[in-house]
Amino acid sequence: MDIGVRLQKSVNLYYENGITAQYTNNSLYSKRLYFGLSYVSSRLGSAIGSNAIKQDNIFLSTTYFFRPDRNLQPFLRLNTGYFHSDLEEEIFDDLPNSSILLSPEAGIRLKTNSPLKVGASFGYNLIIGDGRKGPGTLYPVFIQSSITWSILNNTDQNEK
Repeated sequence: MDIGVRLQKSVNLYYENGITAQYTNNSLYSKRLYFGLSYVSSRLGSAIGSNAIKQDNIFLSTTYFFRPDRNLQPFLRLNTGYFHSDLEEEIFDDLPNSSILLSPEAGIRLKTNSPLKVGASFGYNLIIGDGRKGPGTLYPVFIQSSITWSILNNTDQNEK
């Protein structure tokens, strides 16, 4: 199990930061397949001390790592989840402010000789909005980086 922070940036919009956790074991395609849960929010990014819209994303992910025994591991990830923005003012009550999420990602992870892992990826939200149909602040393109620490029976370290 890996637990850590996820730093995400919607291109041309907000920084959204939060937490992430992923789980695998040897029986899941030899540690190639991970299942994860993440929460990122502008409340922990662009909305700190500003008038940026507070928005939250929670998603489940499935990640497939290529070259799991190497230090540099390309990966593909599929996220699904829920997006909500808090538009705060009553005048905006008629605008859509939530959506389901569906986004593929492609990236690379660096596995170190310690429990520390660092990853970066590029993603695309397949379901977006324009403010009339879907939330106007759910932008299509995002980049993310994550820093995680392996906990619970670290088999990577036991094999070395």
